[in-house]
Amino acid sequence: MFRKLKSSLLFAGLLASTFLQAQTNIDLQLNKPGVAIQPTMWGIFFEDINFAADGGLYAELVKNRSFSFDDPMMGWKTFSKDSIRIINEVAAGTQKRFVRLSALKSGTENFLQNDGFRGMGLHEGEEYRLILHMRAVNGGAQKLKVELLGDDKMTIAEGELTVDGEDWGYAELVLKAGATADKGSLKISLEGNGTVDFKYISLFPVKTFKDRPNGMRLDLAEKLADLKPGFVRFPGGCIVEGHQLDLRYQWKKTVGDVEEREVIINRWNTEFMHRYTPDYYQSFGLGFFEYFQLAEDLGAEPLPILNCGMACQYNTGELVPLDEMEPYVSDALDLIEFANGDSATKWGKLRAEMGHPEPFNLKYLGIGNEQWGDQYLERYDVIAEKVHEKYPEIQLVSGSGPSSDGDRFEHLWKELKTRSANLVDEHYYKDPNWFFNNAKRYDNYERGGLKVFAGEYASHTRVESKDPTSNNNWLAALSEAAFMTGLERNADVVSMASYAPLFAHVDAWQWRPDLIWFDNLNSVTTPNYYVQQMYSTHRGDHVLPVVSEGDILAGQDSLYASASVDKAAKKVYLKLVNSSVAAKSVKINLKGGKLASKEAGLTELYDSDLMAYNTLAKQDVIVPQTSTVAVKGNLLSLELKPKSFILVELTTK
Repeated sequence: MFRKLKSSLLFAGLLASTFLQAQTNIDLQLNKPGVAIQPTMWGIFFEDINFAADGGLYAELVKNRSFSFDDPMMGWKTFSKDSIRIINEVAAGTQKRFVRLSALKSGTENFLQNDGFRGMGLHEGEEYRLILHMRAVNGGAQKLKVELLGDDKMTIAEGELTVDGEDWGYAELVLKAGATADKGSLKISLEGNGTVDFKYISLFPVKTFKDRPNGMRLDLAEKLADLKPGFVRFPGGCIVEGHQLDLRYQWKKTVGDVEEREVIINRWNTEFMHRYTPDYYQSFGLGFFEYFQLAEDLGAEPLPILNCGMACQYNTGELVPLDEMEPYVSDALDLIEFANGDSATKWGKLRAEMGHPEPFNLKYLGIGNEQWGDQYLERYDVIAEKVHEKYPEIQLVSGSGPSSDGDRFEHLWKELKTRSANLVDEHYYKDPNWFFNNAKRYDNYERGGLKVFAGEYASHTRVESKDPTSNNNWLAALSEAAFMTGLERNADVVSMASYAPLFAHVDAWQWRPDLIWFDNLNSVTTPNYYVQQMYSTHRGDHVLPVVSEGDILAGQDSLYASASVDKAAKKVYLKLVNSSVAAKSVKINLKGGKLASKEAGLTELYDSDLMAYNTLAKQDVIVPQTSTVAVKGNLLSLELKPKSFILVELTTK
């Protein structure tokens, strides 16, 4: 059922032998905690790509709810175009659009219908809250029939509303679905011979993450919570930059009244023409307030990234002149005030009015995404100087360009060492060989200087398959597990790391692989997700020495290892990767400490087929398997399955 990778892509360590090889001795020093592992070590990266926000994590079911797309009726259907009129309302220097629905001759259907984001996912027995901003035209009460339609376009929920009066007002209706639909829709019919104006039509599941109105889709947010992330990086990614600067992400346009937020085209709409997505826009219902709130709900540090005065250098590369950088400086300073200021400040007051009087306690701020060259450094300097002058406690994240090596990368690292950055963001989308071979990447990095933020990484196998989840196969995940032993071992250099991208809709993706796949009803966690989870939920607070014959294990005999200790919980976590097609026998010598239990917890992630992956239809192809193993004295003997990632959990006195 799974396609096989060409042999040229398989790294040299995947030998053809299947016999059990000689035993490897490993020394784990229990009583010599080394460098500290930051609480932010393992986090999540969010970008609105692959319908990750609208149509994904953001639980709104109506597409183009304020008729603000370039085509005002995109996402909407009606019986006859003659019954619809698009009206632009100009007031107080702003322009808002609304739709006028008028009755045609008696006996005809007069309705608006929205099919959502590749359909609406509706669950039997669940409630959905409809909010309408509307008015009657020419006075008189007008009756509306509201229906939720199933996959067969038959009614699975219905109700009625009355709109009365010529002033704009809100109406709310809760509908309970009588059946499940993957490609459901919302239909609003005008009964009678009147006319009604609609400015905003929104439909949310009543049950959202933390039961927040305007909230997050429950199953997707719960999968994030299960990672126990140390930070949330948002809103991207390339989404920060824009094709040109007028389409860059501007956080001030994403806060305040949700209905008033300016809708713009999403840059991933046309970025990849082979995945052309003309209906991909940003409603910014998931805006900076909601991002901060989500990070808080997840117990994670917020890490916002701001535009540095440069559009994407792979697109227009538009630059702001250095003497016109004030708006970009103000965006940074005002964002810190929005997050941390008290309610007496302008932006702190807005945060309080939005429902969060307490500060969000922002500690990190990123300037730019994947920019490179002296143009980036000049603009970074302008913003960094002002931020550190007013808010010296804020840790700044700078970029190292789009690649993990090369002249651009080396130049930025050299220059950033002389500046006021705290972390340098490194990105690597590479094949499995690179990840297996780079487990030692940070062992030789300079100590005591800038910290590394491994902000975007994923192993790419590029399997040709109609199933988009196939690129999240076991080979990719196994190579990431091996690489991450090096991240953990070098926690004095690497203080933050996140896989990317995070989400993808199976019917509307632009990029793969991705950590979590979903459709309108369900979601599936990938083998890569489980690798991330095994690290993030077993982080520890200090690195422990783990060696074989006096040397770190970073690929010798196809083995990789790292270890950590959680002093408060009295737990030791040993991670082991066997990248060989042969089983490996290891003897672990536990030195310098005493165990409180003679049993060790064992979590194994493995599959005999390197091209195996989880799908929405079959979600348990590769999932962690837990068991226990006896510890005899100070020795722990294990047989590591071929192509496996193993977590050993020990309890100390």
